[in-house]
Amino acid sequence: MSPAPADPAPAGAPTLTPEPAPASVTQAAAVRPAGSGGTREIVMVTGISGSGKSIALHALEDAGFFCVDNLPPELLPEFLRLESERSVRRVAVAVDVRTAGSLPRLLPLLESLRLQGVQVRPVFLDASTDTLVRRFSETRRPHPLSKGPLSTDTHRALIEAIELERELLAGVRTRSTILDTSQLRPVQLRRWMRELVGAHASQLSLVFESFAFKRGVPLDADMMFDVRVLPNPYYLRELRPLTGRDHAVADYLRAQPEVMEMLGQIEGFLRRWLPNFEDDQRSYLTVAIGCTGGQHRSVFMCETLAQRFASSVATLLRHRELDASNPG
Repeated sequence: MSPAPADPAPAGAPTLTPEPAPASVTQAAAVRPAGSGGTREIVMVTGISGSGKSIALHALEDAGFFCVDNLPPELLPEFLRLESERSVRRVAVAVDVRTAGSLPRLLPLLESLRLQGVQVRPVFLDASTDTLVRRFSETRRPHPLSKGPLSTDTHRALIEAIELERELLAGVRTRSTILDTSQLRPVQLRRWMRELVGAHASQLSLVFESFAFKRGVPLDADMMFDVRVLPNPYYLRELRPLTGRDHAVADYLRAQPEVMEMLGQIEGFLRRWLPNFEDDQRSYLTVAIGCTGGQHRSVFMCETLAQRFASSVATLLRHRELDASNPG
């Protein structure tokens, strides 16, 4: 299940040379104080322009990180050394398109830090192209790889700029934990970011995410399971307003043999292959489970699987549709 290598950039696209055309790169590094008794840790946030970098950085700031914006990647190692000497604060550093030549230096920097014993935890913010186009149109801000302000005449140019950016960042994306912000409200993104950086970095974290197929599949899934073939509590009047978290719904689904059979098969598959993902030095593995409305079956499956794995691996729970309706 290793990601396929990125395709080469199309003819005429900027190349990854020491002086490339600007590419949107966002990055945040969180440093564990040197006196904390553990290996230094870096949470690196990268992503597509318009996918929520500013919100993610605000979440890190709210979580106690000292945030520095627009630091060139080549200065990051020295900055980390100075911050480690302070042994006081956690730090977040943002680097974006304003720093020329960032992209070619980013991947070598990650490898260099890893060889120095720094635990790098990359998180890549992504969103569907339609979502990104809508966000840029609403703000009337130009894409970093496009020219001039947005208008109806530049719609095609905006889409081409987004796709070009995806190609330029493909290598970084394959090494990162992907967080799909297409369906997320800002408050959801802030909370999910805090959960990600709060998970223990020395072991793989297993993320269970429920979603509704009718609202689109999540881009951040490493594995995806479709449970729409299972009996649907929605068609029972007394269960319709409830969710998979409620005892009545859970009791109903546990009484269905096919539900428990699929649950056991998913659990068995994960237990068989989880050690291989840990050996692959993954920080996170996102298992997305979808049903029609993201309210009953997928929520129940994620809740149950998270309970079953909680004693053996760090687990995180996300319910995309429930979190959207109750973001607090």
